Amino acid sequence: MAEPELRRLESTRDRLNVSNGAPRDARLALNRREAARSLGMSLSSFQRHVQPHVRCVYVGQLRLYPVRELERWLQDRACDGGRAA
Repeated sequence: MAEPELRRLESTRDRLNVSNGAPRDARLALNRREAARSLGMSLSSFQRHVQPHVRCVYVGQLRLYPVRELERWLQDRACDGGRAA
């Protein structure tokens, strides 16, 4: 890759990550395995209990799960004082 092109890409990456205060490696969406891992569960548990309730983005055959959807699912199922919310 040419030097100016590389600098332009790095500048764009820096602008996107720094302007919103997100860490440099912040991801907007995760694949199924990453989504399951981020929730601390197995892939089969994710597919059975979470996947039917969250929206996904298809990119060819790849399914991506927006982090905000996973956070929404988690918040909706959070317990309050030992009882389901």
